[in-house]
Amino acid sequence: MMKRLFLIPAVVLLCLLTLGAKENKNNGKRQVQVYGVAFYNLENLFDTINSNGTYDLEFSPTGSRQWNGVKYWAKISNMADVITQMTSPATPNGPAIIGVSEIENKTVLDDLVKAVDNKLREQGRQTWNLQVIHHDSPDRRGVDVSCLYNPRQFRFLDVTNHTLKIPNYESFRTRDQMCVTGILGGDTISVIVNHWPSRLGGQEQSSYLREAAAALSKQIADSLWTIRPNQGVIVMGDLNDDPQDKSCAEVLGAKKNIEDVVPHGFYNPWWKILDKGIGTLAYKGQWNLFDQIVVSGTMLKRNGAEVYYNNAKVNNFEFLRDTEGQRQGYPRRTFSAGVWLNGYSDHYPTEVFFVKERK
Repeated sequence: MMKRLFLIPAVVLLCLLTLGAKENKNNGKRQVQVYGVAFYNLENLFDTINSNGTYDLEFSPTGSRQWNGVKYWAKISNMADVITQMTSPATPNGPAIIGVSEIENKTVLDDLVKAVDNKLREQGRQTWNLQVIHHDSPDRRGVDVSCLYNPRQFRFLDVTNHTLKIPNYESFRTRDQMCVTGILGGDTISVIVNHWPSRLGGQEQSSYLREAAAALSKQIADSLWTIRPNQGVIVMGDLNDDPQDKSCAEVLGAKKNIEDVVPHGFYNPWWKILDKGIGTLAYKGQWNLFDQIVVSGTMLKRNGAEVYYNNAKVNNFEFLRDTEGQRQGYPRRTFSAGVWLNGYSDHYPTEVFFVKERK
């Protein structure tokens, strides 16, 4: 169902910056503009009001987590701290686009983007004025995916929301997939923000749900290419699977090696990053990389893209890590075993970088 809503690693980044100092064949200087596109699972960013009965009671002042104003505003402040750190010498004003998941409603995102600008003012930096694109999904817990964007870097055009239906499973409810279309670096691109079904009941037993979600993302991309064959498409989100799993590698068809990617295919840079032991969440001593940003072949330089993929990184900032106990070195989450840690999220944010050359 479709619903319409109106409303790096340092070495690589250094290489990007030095491109501007290299002379081209005409003895001029070659300059580049770098755009960041990020994703972050905010881990249960709920307000304090119980608006969803039993499912929302946990995150209310009388619920098991005693989720009150003090904890809520601490969470907002912590999330804003993370977002304001998503900068580099090549992207001093942060990402152009940030997909987010596990948020309850638009109100929490409005509070978050205000907190981001307040942090930037306190640091003497230019505010970003991040804009919010939100849609209420049918998910039983009341959590949604959404998109934030910097209007100085990305010009929003349109958004559609797509509901995942599972045959013979009428009671199934999950997050809609949000497809945001706009202009990045002069090119039209679409970003499909996801939070695929969880592994509840076991990875193998629940795989068919994520395979169905991957098929929906692929269907959305194919429909976009029917209208604009050369446009860029980015599939991002907490996919609840790793790059090598069937949903990503086979159904979505996201390739490990860039030379294998056709224009209407996908490149998955996170495959090789996970091979190096770098992930975005950990469980029982093993890293997973569920938080992926997958890039279409139409955004690769080898296929003639003008705004093209350059590199990817996990933003595993040191301040986001637990420093003691069994979760030492893991993401420092908001709660652990029911105890409020005043942390951040159980996921690290991820980011990819695109280059636009200017002559």
